Amino acid sequence: MVKDFRAFVLRGNVVDLAVGVVIGAAFGTIVAALVADFLTPLIGAIVGKQSFANLSFKVNSADFLYGDFINKLLSFLLIAAVVFYLVVKPMNYLMTRARREPPAEPDTTKCPECLSVIPIAARRCAYCTALQPGAATP
Repeated sequence: MVKDFRAFVLRGNVVDLAVGVVIGAAFGTIVAALVADFLTPLIGAIVGKQSFANLSFKVNSADFLYGDFINKLLSFLLIAAVVFYLVVKPMNYLMTRARREPPAEPDTTKCPECLSVIPIAARRCAYCTALQPGAATP
């Protein structure tokens, strides 16, 4: 039973997933710090308010903190933009650059006699009427 558990834990998928989760958490803190320390103050400087957290309205005795919602919404949008433009777009570019298309099948060949370019499906050369290799004789 311990042997099976050890085989499960040391299998490549579990280790890769664990590394991905740890790296993802570390990257998440970096992106959150970028948004909180640089982008949110930049927006605050443009709009004129550093934080919208104290914006609210009251209905009867209930407080609606819509400013806190605006802060969290802006934070989410900024984090999504940072991840998209600094991670997803460059990775997509690198992946398309690394992916190579297989060469297309040729649809023409050269005649062995006169070296003119003829279709592969041709049985005889249109220029010298030489029989093409592999073509059945009529």
